[in-house]
Amino acid sequence: MDNFKPPPSAVALAYQTGDSAPRVVAKGRGMIAEQIIERAKEHGVAVHESKELVALLMQVELDDDIPPALYRAVAELLAWLYRVEAAQQRDGNV
Repeated sequence: MDNFKPPPSAVALAYQTGDSAPRVVAKGRGMIAEQIIERAKEHGVAVHESKELVALLMQVELDDDIPPALYRAVAELLAWLYRVEAAQQRDGNV
């Protein structure tokens, strides 16, 4: 049996108050994905792993807003991120 493991993929989203939707600000596979994840961690950004969501977001062009079909999934991701950040602040891990 072949133990081939596909290279990792990563997508970075940005959302600011006033934006119509989150947008894709970085994406890549392999070494680029590893760098995206490393930079996120260096800056204290929580990293969420969802192969299905990443696969869908990889289809979005850089600097484009996410499509409406992904609003709910990304909203759930953002809610998770806010909970993680709130817990970190509460526990003094910031």
